[in-house]
Amino acid sequence: MTQPFRLDGRTALVTGGASGIGEQICRVFANAGASVVIADIDLASAESLAGQLSAARAAACDITSESSVKAMFASLSTLDVLVNNAGIGMVGSVEETEFSDFQRLFRVNVDGSFLTTKYALPLLIASHGSIINIGSVAGLVGIRKRFAYCATKGAVVAMTRQLAVEYPKELRANCICPGTVDTPFVEGYLEKYHKNEKDSMREQLNQRQPVGRLGKPDEIAHLALYLASDEAAFVTGSVITIDGGWTAA
Repeated sequence: MTQPFRLDGRTALVTGGASGIGEQICRVFANAGASVVIADIDLASAESLAGQLSAARAAACDITSESSVKAMFASLSTLDVLVNNAGIGMVGSVEETEFSDFQRLFRVNVDGSFLTTKYALPLLIASHGSIINIGSVAGLVGIRKRFAYCATKGAVVAMTRQLAVEYPKELRANCICPGTVDTPFVEGYLEKYHKNEKDSMREQLNQRQPVGRLGKPDEIAHLALYLASDEAAFVTGSVITIDGGWTAA
């Protein structure tokens, strides 16, 4: 009996792969036998991570730049899995959100996923591959003070479903929607907006999930591994929450 959830002989590319959830996806995929391309705007961190993995290489990429994305995929001869993980967030209601910040979030979270998907598509169709978009519960429910972020993650969910309908026999497309996950992203949020009340705010973030804690990056990564594997061959167009019960409450 073969071991399940293996990616031997496959190539996976993870955007924003040098830190947080993306880093853990790279680690889990490499341990499952994949050759991993760690795509990140921070090339030094991507190279450092690549050096720790059995079969990985770093690729400098600005996902908001069409020329940068196009060049990266032109350098690949094969691709089996694309993980659109890179993203940014911000805090603010619609009244508090500047148009420039709204556009900035869409450039990274939506335009970036569009560009990487567009230029990965020929390779993924050739391999009958898989797209895994990292969305958020913010794309499924309203969250106070997250107007722009909710808008962008809602778009990621919609794009995932459209891809699954457009290419039902050519590839699979699925979306993971995490709750709050304990990553440098969260630390950056606490440092920027709650520097003098980190402990109390962290506890509020813990309690936002009914299970009473933040998610762990490896929990998201192992769900991504399942979706990338042969065991998920019948799974496409799915939007899967992994949120400690947040959206069930």
